[in-house]
Amino acid sequence: MPESLLQISGLDAYYGKSHVLQDVKLAVNHGELVLVVGRNGMGKTTLLRSILAFPPVKRRGSIVFEGCETSRMTTHRVAALGLGYVPQGRLLFPSLTVEEHLRFAASRSRGQEKAWTLKSVYDLFPELQQRSQVGGGRLSGGEQQMLAVARALVTNPTLLLMDEPSEGLSVQVIQRVKDVCRHLTSSGMAILLVEQNLDMALNLADRAYVFLNGQVVYEESGEEFRADRKRVRA
Repeated sequence: MPESLLQISGLDAYYGKSHVLQDVKLAVNHGELVLVVGRNGMGKTTLLRSILAFPPVKRRGSIVFEGCETSRMTTHRVAALGLGYVPQGRLLFPSLTVEEHLRFAASRSRGQEKAWTLKSVYDLFPELQQRSQVGGGRLSGGEQQMLAVARALVTNPTLLLMDEPSEGLSVQVIQRVKDVCRHLTSSGMAILLVEQNLDMALNLADRAYVFLNGQVVYEESGEEFRADRKRVRA
């Protein structure tokens, strides 16, 4: 087993001629939650899109996931290695029901023994089971976020990439997202979390990276990050 689940070094990323990420170095270890913070436009979402090889991002550098170099792979091959994605804005299909979303995603699951099934995500999110025949466009914002997480889980990832999961949610639902993140990491899943809600993120991070203009300017442990309020709020 490699020391790090995900190891990124010398990563540059581009949209056309726009050089967004510059020489990024980052690691995620097994079972930890790693936080990426920074103001809008600093390259945080581009980082996740680069890991997943989403077009039109162009990459150079090294991205190693579970010992496999992925920098030349296509998106579906990268995801099949065990990467789940909870995108900013949820990106649900309005006409598909909750259960249709989950069954479609589960059909993409890897061939190993599956810890996450429809039953287990319904156990985690009983609200979704109650709304299983409701279209994605008719769910509340909190229900949509739960579905976006559940949809990623049924692919049975080793690493979950989450982009601004608290965006637009009530305080109560944000607390629910925090509880789910803690549950997932306690069960051994790793999470790479992009989040601007520092009140949420500060309590979750095992380690944190601060992005500025497409570069990592600080890397700290969760304890250092929580203690360094002045830097965090800058």
